[in-house]
Amino acid sequence: MPAAGVKQVETRRRYLLIFIMLLTALALPGCKTGAPQKETDKQPVHDAEDTIKIGFLGDKGGYGGSECLKGIRMAVDDINRTGGLLGKKVELIEGDHGGNSSETVRVTRSLVDRKAAVIIGDNTTGITKLAATVCQDNKVVIISPTASGSGVVEMGDYIFRIALLDSVAVPAVVKYLAGTLKWKKAALVKNIGRSYTEGLAAIFKPALVRNGIEIVNEQKIRKNDTDFSFQVAALRQSPFDGLIFPGNYTEACPFIKEMRKQGMRQAAVGGDGMYSRQLIENGGTDVEGTLAYAGFAVDPANANRRTMEFVEKYRAQNNNLTPDVYAAQAYDAVNLAADAIRAAGSAEPAKFKEKLAETKNWQGVSGTITFDRDREPVKSPVYLMEVKDGRFVIKAVIPVSIPDLLTEEL
Repeated sequence: MPAAGVKQVETRRRYLLIFIMLLTALALPGCKTGAPQKETDKQPVHDAEDTIKIGFLGDKGGYGGSECLKGIRMAVDDINRTGGLLGKKVELIEGDHGGNSSETVRVTRSLVDRKAAVIIGDNTTGITKLAATVCQDNKVVIISPTASGSGVVEMGDYIFRIALLDSVAVPAVVKYLAGTLKWKKAALVKNIGRSYTEGLAAIFKPALVRNGIEIVNEQKIRKNDTDFSFQVAALRQSPFDGLIFPGNYTEACPFIKEMRKQGMRQAAVGGDGMYSRQLIENGGTDVEGTLAYAGFAVDPANANRRTMEFVEKYRAQNNNLTPDVYAAQAYDAVNLAADAIRAAGSAEPAKFKEKLAETKNWQGVSGTITFDRDREPVKSPVYLMEVKDGRFVIKAVIPVSIPDLLTEEL
């Protein structure tokens, strides 16, 4: 064979050998086609950072989001003032979705990409669920301070919340209505179109039945309704002791005002969606006597030193205003995550989430928190708040325990 031909054959053999080696490498276990794995997939991501990053997810321009952010900033400042976390400074990175649920996934991904070890937010159930899909897929812990609706922690083992759950609060409150306030008959308003309010109504109804309170009138309103004259007129046809209004302050305020306009004086009772300064500011004297439960209230007679220090610090930074559940539970969410990181000795979410799930009788400024076997928070006590003389005051402090909840389920 001529020399040129021999050279061509050898060249073909070399190319064939390289091709076979590539096929063999691709067939080996663990090898993937496409782009190579990132180095961060093989090495600790968050422990390698110079700071431990905590992300805020929420609507900075919204009341709940802005109050949560105040609590988060206070907690981060306190941690850094006392030496940081695992010898590192805690860095707060803020993600603002502007109240637009369509922005949630993008904003959450940006926090993940910026190496947040834990994300605190959102303050609503619906947006928390959207963010949870991103956090679970990327193995980043998210803790919602106030999301209390159903189907949150079920989305994965990186998903947590520390809210006073409606399933915890409602049985305690209804028991108080029946036993202490002696309610026998109630009216119920169902708010159609909001997952939070529809879920809350579904918890209230069986609780009322279990405690011997008859639902004598039931009306429906829809999300963003403003005229409630028809529903209130229908309520006037049935005598009842009080109104169950499982909705937000945005609908509760005009509904209660319409009740007063039509001469009805019964108190309205609702969840923490009604526990807001805006209810009083917009409702004035018409909302006097309104009851709403909450996972936090300022109770000087019984509050511990840590809680009162938080309250005084908040007041000093916010024109002497009293903190509400958003700021307090967001403050607790940061500190709960910090304690889990300390216990794990690591800011890697895969490590400290296990310590977080083991939380038992953790004392925060908003109360005591225990995660049950499903990682759901059991928060105690339940504060039943009443609007009196233009402000919320404590009507009752109702302790809750896991055995109590098991009894309710039976």
